[in-house]
Amino acid sequence: MALSILLSSSTPFTFTKTLLLPPKRNSLPFVAIKKFRVPSPTQLNVCASNKISDNNSQTIVRRSENFFQPSIWDYDYIQSLNSDYKGDAYLEKRQLVREEVRKMFGKVENGSVDQLELIDVLQRLGVAYHFNNEIKNMLDNIYNMMMLDNSIMLKDNNLYATALQFRLFRQHGYDISTDIFQGFQDEMGNFNEHLSNDVEGMLSLYEASFHSMENESVLDEARDFTTKYLKEYLSKNDNDESDDDNNHHEQYLSLLINHALELPLRWRIPRWEAQWFINAYEQSKNMNPTLLQFAKLDFNILQTIYQQELKDSSRWWKSIGLGDKLSFARDRMVENYVWTVGNNFEPEFANIRIVITKVNALITLIDDVYDVYGTFEELELFTDAIERWDPFTIDNLPDYMKLCFLALYNFVNELAYEIFKDNGYNVTPYLKKSWIDLCKSYFMEAKWYQSGYTPSFEEYIENAWVSISAPVILVHTYVLVPSQSFREQDLLHYSDFIKYSSMILRLSNDHGTYEREKETFDVIKSVQCLMNESEASERDAFERIKSMLSIAWKKMNKEAHNSPLSKRFKEIAMNLGRMSLCMYQHGDGHSIQDSQIKNRILSLIIQPIQDSMYVHEHAKK
Repeated sequence: MALSILLSSSTPFTFTKTLLLPPKRNSLPFVAIKKFRVPSPTQLNVCASNKISDNNSQTIVRRSENFFQPSIWDYDYIQSLNSDYKGDAYLEKRQLVREEVRKMFGKVENGSVDQLELIDVLQRLGVAYHFNNEIKNMLDNIYNMMMLDNSIMLKDNNLYATALQFRLFRQHGYDISTDIFQGFQDEMGNFNEHLSNDVEGMLSLYEASFHSMENESVLDEARDFTTKYLKEYLSKNDNDESDDDNNHHEQYLSLLINHALELPLRWRIPRWEAQWFINAYEQSKNMNPTLLQFAKLDFNILQTIYQQELKDSSRWWKSIGLGDKLSFARDRMVENYVWTVGNNFEPEFANIRIVITKVNALITLIDDVYDVYGTFEELELFTDAIERWDPFTIDNLPDYMKLCFLALYNFVNELAYEIFKDNGYNVTPYLKKSWIDLCKSYFMEAKWYQSGYTPSFEEYIENAWVSISAPVILVHTYVLVPSQSFREQDLLHYSDFIKYSSMILRLSNDHGTYEREKETFDVIKSVQCLMNESEASERDAFERIKSMLSIAWKKMNKEAHNSPLSKRFKEIAMNLGRMSLCMYQHGDGHSIQDSQIKNRILSLIIQPIQDSMYVHEHAKK
């Protein structure tokens, strides 16, 4: 089956190999310090319609004619963004509240469920990054206690505590076996039916099940068992509108269950989860006002950082002029930036966000050159020019492709120069190779489209995990992550972590963009390949895509545990997969700009979380 071939760890992912010299410290990098000038609009014959004049003034009919709507985010509006949470007053207030939260670590009982709950709430509120050392020390102590006496955390056979412990340990890279759940199963290995009386335990077990690796059947069983029960719980409690305290708690649980069944916590983007959970946490009977106050302050302060980065990114995009000169392409600078916040939200990693936003913008542009604008003959010339990577040999390209090439060439060389200057590594071959691989995969899809050829699913996916652009994004991220151990094989052949993240992004994209691309007669995607290959219905093809996503996540979970890559890089790679689930959850959120994705962007970047007068008044003192 294509699925077993596709996701078997023993099956290599193939692409054309290029002989590259490894980087060496203090060696002269192969980067062009000279920047090639991008021609001005008056020197180019570029227009916005579906016809364009080439250098010989011939009229060429193209596929595109207003394929994409203009950006809903006006440049002047972006530049006007401002926040009340800028300034030292709120920073000082956050510092005071942070110290109050820090004291909580010393007040919870060692080995208690309260310790686990504190860590979990801090993570879901989006503020755990302030307490990395405290959280690690606490988890180390709990883990060491568990190794000495396994009954410490499993007292009274507490399903909620056991599953929460398992989830947190798996998330933070500790060795913990699924044997921890044996006490909740019968002799046949089935979970005991009486567990369904513990709704919080069932929800905790459901969330834990998404940290499964391959061949962990107990977690597959746990997922099926809890999913069935949680859906039944919702159907029984949805119509109960009584206003007593017990019902209020049940309504809060229903809110959490609905959220979990939509997407499990393991698959959610930390920043959007923080925004959602802050609002949900206010309704919890166990809500801690200090934690809530700190989370709101921190979220709104970080939002001011994102606004400034978005302004800077928008100015860069406007200054290079590609959005104006090549108006056939999607102008999605805000969305391109939002991807980076989803992947890496902490304030100290601003440089990664800014650089990867530029990478995303160039990917979107070049994708549209291949998908909706370039003729087959032009794409062949452009792909050859990218492979040669020589600005002195692009005279045969049409002007709009010269713009694309020179913008990409300058960007890669400038980035490689900065990295060599700061770290002594020549990363030019690796950055260049990632773009060559991407363009070659785009051209393969163009050849299929040109000839009307429908590839097998296996043939499609071997090309598509590259054409989704995750390898380009993650290779550039790899060379930017501080303290990343530089391993040539991770970049030349793409590590398994990059492959699995790419697979999740590809399958999520194909699922979400299917309806739009079916209407625009885009290149064939995985759904059509599966339907054509096995005569499956559209519904069955989508179900197989979902199954493949689940398997890819299991492989990703295992790599997260075993890979020598840095924790930061692994988290970004996982977040790229998570971000794809978010952006394509209700359709093509990257291209269509529907109200759902618009509201999510507003809540993440623009609209602060409403805070109490107490916070505002005390911040101003």
